[in-house]
Amino acid sequence: MVEFSIIVVCLNPGEKLRMTVESILGQTYGDYEILVKDGMSVDGSVEALPEDGRIRVFQKEDRGIYDAMNQAAGEVRGKYVYFLNCGDVFHDRDVLQQVKGQMEKRKGDGERCIFYGDIYERLTGERVASNPSMDDFGCYRNVPCHQACFYGAVLMREKGFDIGYRVRADYEHFLWCFLRGGADAVYMPVLVADYEGGGFSETKENRRLSAKEHREIVGKYMSRGQVFKYRAVMALTLAPLRTWLAGNGTTAHLYNWVKGKLYRRGI
Repeated sequence: MVEFSIIVVCLNPGEKLRMTVESILGQTYGDYEILVKDGMSVDGSVEALPEDGRIRVFQKEDRGIYDAMNQAAGEVRGKYVYFLNCGDVFHDRDVLQQVKGQMEKRKGDGERCIFYGDIYERLTGERVASNPSMDDFGCYRNVPCHQACFYGAVLMREKGFDIGYRVRADYEHFLWCFLRGGADAVYMPVLVADYEGGGFSETKENRRLSAKEHREIVGKYMSRGQVFKYRAVMALTLAPLRTWLAGNGTTAHLYNWVKGKLYRRGI
């Protein structure tokens, strides 16, 4: 068994696939495997991958990104599963070494844990802090994206991503792990990945779909009283305005600085 199974899914990704895989191969910590799940690309990108025994390629048709992620997760040999989107990269060469160090600080084997850190958003040039203390309200308002999360492989074996959700399947999966699956969510002060942004879930149409799926998912995992209370809090704290501030290149730096300060104070 290896320590980390790193999954990259793709379909005709061009040079982005090689860039992502090379950022993994450049890690100073080497106990990992790379699973490239390809949806039958015809652009030569898979054939252009570096030759390395740690890379396994699976070429099979799928029903979208979450189905592809599930297919790959079913083949892992690692203790922890990590999904790095094609086009995203590890923030620096020591990410896996830092993550392993953070994991060793926690007592126990961590098999029912989600270890998560922060990401760097290339569109705004800002570090996006994750909530260091996860609770029900944290699950409602802001869970870390999957590029920040290392899942105990047992969690992925027990439940994959629900492909009925086109945009928010990773959100639904996090809520299941934390609220139903008995997983501990453990924050690591590590900048994990440089996130490309501007992808499938961020189109105008899919932002609307994201909001719809969010409502459906919280209805599955939270009581009506919780949902009512959390919606009221979000409205009173001007959540739509904060989302705009976070995504605007002019205001993102100040917003993320304030957000990081509040998180460190447990707010």
